[in-house]
Amino acid sequence: MAILGIGVDVVDLARFTTSLERTPSLRTRLFTPAEADLAVESLAGRFAAKEAFVKALRAPAGMSWQDIEIIATPQGAPEFHLHGAAFDRCAELGVVTAHLSISHDVSVATAFVVAEC
Repeated sequence: MAILGIGVDVVDLARFTTSLERTPSLRTRLFTPAEADLAVESLAGRFAAKEAFVKALRAPAGMSWQDIEIIATPQGAPEFHLHGAAFDRCAELGVVTAHLSISHDVSVATAFVVAEC
């Protein structure tokens, strides 16, 4: 396997919280129904993961944030569950796996993605 792309993103938790409070519709625009009710720290980490994914795959225009869903494995590790244009982009590029790491602290959430083909 070869590395096709990498992506990283950092989200300021205070700013992200303010955005969600000011514009409640962001939850439904950015997150799937399974993600939307999570704590703000988890949402920030998931948003960072989605941004990092887009950077790693240079995702196409027209892709919805809901095309990229972050789920937890039975062991608790985050992984992507892709739909629509995100799934199609991976197929187009020959991506066989997209490794994901998410972390958050008091003030920031960060995510790192490595896409392999």
